[in-house]
Amino acid sequence: MSRARPSETKPDSLPAEPRPRPNTPSPEATRWYALSLETALNELGASPSGLTDAEATARREKYGPNELAEKHGRTVWHILWEQVSSVMIVILLIAGVLALIFKGGGGPPIDAIAIFSIVVLFVVLGVIQEHRAQKAIAALKKMSSPTVKVLRDGQVREMNAHDLVPGDLVKLETGSVVPADCRIVESVNLRIQEAALTGESEPIEKCTGPLDQRNLPLGDRKNMGYLGTFVSYGRGTALVVETGMRTELGKIAALIQNVRHEQTPLQKKLDRLGKTLALIALFVAAVVALTGVYIEGKTWAEVLIIAIAISVAIVPEGLPAVQTFALAIGAQRMVKRKALIRKLPAVETLGSVTVICTDKTGTLTQNKMTVTALETFDHRVELDTQAKHYDLKPDQTALAALVMGGGLCCDAVLNPDSETGLGDPTEVALVVAAHRYNLSRTDFEATFPRVAEIPFDSDRKLMTTVHRLPKSGAMPPVVAGLANGLNGLPYVAFTKGAADHILAACDRVFSGGAVRRLTDDDRARIQAANSRMASNGIRVLGVGFRGIPDVPQDQNPDKVEREIVFVGLIGMIDPARPEAKQAVARCKTAGIRTMMITGDHPDTARYIAADLGMTGPDGRVITGIQLEQMSDAELKEALQDPNMNCFARVSPEHKLRIVGALQELGHIVAMTGDGVNDA
Repeated sequence: MSRARPSETKPDSLPAEPRPRPNTPSPEATRWYALSLETALNELGASPSGLTDAEATARREKYGPNELAEKHGRTVWHILWEQVSSVMIVILLIAGVLALIFKGGGGPPIDAIAIFSIVVLFVVLGVIQEHRAQKAIAALKKMSSPTVKVLRDGQVREMNAHDLVPGDLVKLETGSVVPADCRIVESVNLRIQEAALTGESEPIEKCTGPLDQRNLPLGDRKNMGYLGTFVSYGRGTALVVETGMRTELGKIAALIQNVRHEQTPLQKKLDRLGKTLALIALFVAAVVALTGVYIEGKTWAEVLIIAIAISVAIVPEGLPAVQTFALAIGAQRMVKRKALIRKLPAVETLGSVTVICTDKTGTLTQNKMTVTALETFDHRVELDTQAKHYDLKPDQTALAALVMGGGLCCDAVLNPDSETGLGDPTEVALVVAAHRYNLSRTDFEATFPRVAEIPFDSDRKLMTTVHRLPKSGAMPPVVAGLANGLNGLPYVAFTKGAADHILAACDRVFSGGAVRRLTDDDRARIQAANSRMASNGIRVLGVGFRGIPDVPQDQNPDKVEREIVFVGLIGMIDPARPEAKQAVARCKTAGIRTMMITGDHPDTARYIAADLGMTGPDGRVITGIQLEQMSDAELKEALQDPNMNCFARVSPEHKLRIVGALQELGHIVAMTGDGVNDA
């Protein structure tokens, strides 16, 4: 049953119809997050009722379609030219031509045929491999264009996202893809998952007011939505401010297209070898020719044939064939491991890597919020995130109430077989934890049916659900101790939310299977536990309950969210993949340095980096803002510290700068990640 939810952030009322003005960029045009809604609408000459069709058509002609422009990929002829223009192949071609011209005897030119065959084999295999890989990559890039709900002429219409222009007002709903860079106009519990763009592991709660800070990183621009991200919860309205290549995703696409293709280490070595052999061949030919003419008295024609034959013999025509076969075998083995190699020499480059730069969210971590710690006044439990079942001991009454309360006070729906769920990732984590404790939300809602709720609000940072208690004697044994705190009342209200907010509404605590008054020392203990978890980048939720005599007839939180009994704290994080720690250790053994470069919060990055063995517990973290203040020399000096392996809150441009600095220090760098900001 769907329930109406009040606005998570009180949306600014849309200003009166602005006077149309030319769409000329202002000094703050790129800082949309710092502008008020009225100013943003004025900057775009937009209206609260949406653009007219005539305005939209004119803007589409000016700005073009809302799509990422892609440079023409390299054709087969470009790939072929790259293959035949390498120094080694050029030398072989020259040797083959000379062997054909100056062949001895009347038989077939065997040497020339052999050389040309090797060249053809090398070129054909290289062209086929790269062309196939290029086609596969192009197929992976194809994505269907979403349809969006747009306000035009005061009416909501569905249209292709390609037709959006700056100034359009679009509707955002749970599950929809953000179709362009937008300024949030209205937020009703709106949360957007931006991990692919910013590296932020948790969906971002969106607000509508302007943000005063300058140079905010993308992950902190909470009144903006960006092309390519998706709505994980709630709904809202957004003003399109940038489209196509002017979006943040478009800027990344431009960076990718402008990256200069460099030779791999193997290609550089072969080129050096080819040039060296060419110089040796010329020197030997000159010595042979001069010796034959001036010492042995032979003619120039006789000597020239001998000199060319010796020069051709110096060139290792079998080397490209051996190289091509070895790399082709390596590429096929990589395909079996689900890794696509575009260029054959890249197989060898992987073996030459000295530094691996890696994203965090979804690469080193599971990109799935998971409960990792539970703390009540009686027990503190660190959970094994890989375990599929947790046990409750008879004396863990408060722990059972904590897990059950967190699982009931949410709207996520769990698939118990796969432990995947639909809904907010935080709430999915709660129902997964309850399921592993055999406190299934589905089972307990049958015993404790929900009869009312007070939805989450970003001002209160709390959510409350009201449940009817089972009849006397029907309380499940695992949570029977909960009855001690309900004073025989027929209903229980579970409240969850930010620890400091829920603590402010509590006057009692559930401990030892009984309820007692909450003292100042108790509050200090709870705040210390909250700070300890938060300092490790762990998201902390508090849970409490209260017995009530009847079902609240309205959704007024002041009537229910008071005199709460504090139960405990739930800590959750996007945990490291179990194989990631082993991979980092193997890289370290192989002499390869691993470095985390993420857009996520510094505390979270520090915790994961230390957990994986990249840094120590107090390892240094450089943020994007700090990076912008560093000169290239200072950055290189920092990178020479072997323990400086963690960067947080960085943009794609920062990632390019870090990799470039490492390359200038002589490192061969690999980059891995699953987001467009890693490309």
